[in-house]
Amino acid sequence: MNKKVAVPVLSGVFVLVVGVLLLLNFLPSLRGGAAQGTPALKVNGTTVTREQLEAIKTRNPVLGSATSGPLGDDFKTLIIDQQIRDTLIGAASADQKIERSVVNAQVTETRSKNNLTENKAWTDALRGAGFSDSSYREYLRTQLAIQAKAKAIQASAPKPTEAQLQLYYQLNAQTFRSDPRIVAREIVVATKARADQLLTQLRGGADFAKLAAANSLENKERGGAIGPLENGAPRPVAQVALPTEVGAAAFVRTTGGLTEVVSSGGKFYIVKVENFLPAAPKPFAEVRAAVSDAVGTELKNQALENWVDGLKKNVKVESVSPDWKYNNPVVATVGTQDIPYAEVVTGVVSNQQFSALLQQQTAEQVAPLVNSFLKPGIVQQLTQQYAAPAIVKAQNLPLVGNRAGLLAGLNAYGARDAKVSDADVQAFYAGNQKNFQTTAKATVSEAVFANKQQALVFRQEFKSGDFTALASKAGATVSERGSVTAGDKKLNDALDRAVFAANRLQAAGEGSLSDVTDTSGRYSLAYVSDLVKASVRPLSEVRTSIYDQLLAQKKQAAATAYVAAQMKTVKTQDLLAQVLAAQTKRLAAEAPKATTPTAPAGSATPATPTTTPATPAGNK
Repeated sequence: MNKKVAVPVLSGVFVLVVGVLLLLNFLPSLRGGAAQGTPALKVNGTTVTREQLEAIKTRNPVLGSATSGPLGDDFKTLIIDQQIRDTLIGAASADQKIERSVVNAQVTETRSKNNLTENKAWTDALRGAGFSDSSYREYLRTQLAIQAKAKAIQASAPKPTEAQLQLYYQLNAQTFRSDPRIVAREIVVATKARADQLLTQLRGGADFAKLAAANSLENKERGGAIGPLENGAPRPVAQVALPTEVGAAAFVRTTGGLTEVVSSGGKFYIVKVENFLPAAPKPFAEVRAAVSDAVGTELKNQALENWVDGLKKNVKVESVSPDWKYNNPVVATVGTQDIPYAEVVTGVVSNQQFSALLQQQTAEQVAPLVNSFLKPGIVQQLTQQYAAPAIVKAQNLPLVGNRAGLLAGLNAYGARDAKVSDADVQAFYAGNQKNFQTTAKATVSEAVFANKQQALVFRQEFKSGDFTALASKAGATVSERGSVTAGDKKLNDALDRAVFAANRLQAAGEGSLSDVTDTSGRYSLAYVSDLVKASVRPLSEVRTSIYDQLLAQKKQAAATAYVAAQMKTVKTQDLLAQVLAAQTKRLAAEAPKATTPTAPAGSATPATPTTTPATPAGNK
């Protein structure tokens, strides 16, 4: 398990705000929403019930997948932390005035969308979710207030500065690029045979526009031009202007030229690329509005995070129920900031690899893997996120966003000068030829004869005609294998080699015949048509993908090095090992003690046999 684990860490307030928007119109997902029931803890004096905590577990199946052991303890910490956050945000949003008419309209919409217009159906659904009509309306009012408060906080965020806009544009240039385009013509015909004939003529020097005008089913009136004509030349088009398979074939022709015959939608295409226009950055003036929107969103995220951080700063949590004790120790420090353990658990639960592990193994089996491999990476990422604002300030960079956004900005800043040369591309291509090999394919019919002599005679005598009919007449059993790719197991291994690897195909009619193969007394030969031999794709076809791959690698390396260097200027402490050790000790102390049965009075105590372990040789 040395593989690097992706560790996305989500900010709770953003999940909450999105959740409000989703849940307003969907009642059945809610359980125990009303703050009524058995008290479990108090948050700044506000009672939180067991039912509210259990509701969080119900809404997230992962949190209900373990109730004991390290993962069960982790989930309990996260459940309580989420409820504390929700309680704080709800209380802080109480100043938002939500008119009764707004709540009533939302209730009407919820009932309609959930097919609960009948009063009995409505009250039954509410009861099943732990609500009365009045308590649900109060719950809904609270959620609408939170939504309004979040919008108010976002609206108070400062407006982007010119420096922030310019730096965001520079660091995210790939987001503001035009699509690659081609100047091209096409010929579209109904049969492959006709397409092959035309491709042969084109390769012999025939005029593409004239052949298109005489033969194409599409755009023949403009000589096959894919885009409208401007001053006699086709207008450049993006890949979406072509069928998927055709676009893929045309857009790898970065140096121009003809495609092979491409089948799509029952038609056959040939495209001539006259000019390839690569993707290019759009001018800042053209994308200024989009850049401003993106930076504005980052500033709003920052404002929300700062707001929630302020709410949590002096929170007082009092455990009422011994079953819901709150254990949320500091797992790392960054300067004077403490990172709570619940944020690590949030990262674990939101990790897709963790969810997949839980489906394959028990919680007891997963826990050691999570502690050893997933949590350390999450702590490292959280540490970098908490350090990001201080680094940005020290470097005097006009980056904005919440902690996660600032770290992403620092990574982009560190990678800004990464470059890939043409020599890099050529070296990678030369050293990785296997990555660019195409697989041989063909259309195959297989004839199986009872004896070898029959098969050999038929192979010698067949020159043209209906292979299936003539082979059957000669005593063979014929199977249409259809489109076959080398190694796809549609043919037995011997026949697959005879078709694709032996280089001994014998021309016959419009196709060719393979050698006769013997497989456990079955004598087979294949009739092969539309053969496409295995080959290495030319550099011109794969240059762009190689460039993108190498650039991503270089940017990742540069970003990692830059952030690592900046982290050396920040005082940090990783306390994960101590937190996990304390959890193990606490869970052991809380575990029920095993009891030894007492022997009945007067009963004999059986003798305990004593076994002396053997001493290994050499240890005497």
